[in-house]
Amino acid sequence: MLVHLDFMDVAISIRQFKPDVGAAKRTADRGPVTITDGGRPTQVLLRGQDHQRLYGAVRSLLAALGQKGAGGFAFEPPRMGDDISRPAGLD
Repeated sequence: MLVHLDFMDVAISIRQFKPDVGAAKRTADRGPVTITDGGRPTQVLLRGQDHQRLYGAVRSLLAALGQKGAGGFAFEPPRMGDDISRPAGLD
């Protein structure tokens, strides 16, 4: 049994989800599907396009660092000085 939480959100129990994943996917085409366990929301099923829209393209850190045109800023870390090491005060 699907439970409508509000205009676009629908909730189903994990017991309903497991045997009929296809129905949950078809429902997710119309909006988010919240999967509940013991009456509490545990997961949300979204279409891939909706996830992309919400969170942007998934990129690796290596791809982000290698992005052309990035880094149009100056970075000069402060100098620590000559006396950056000192004995630990364990007295």
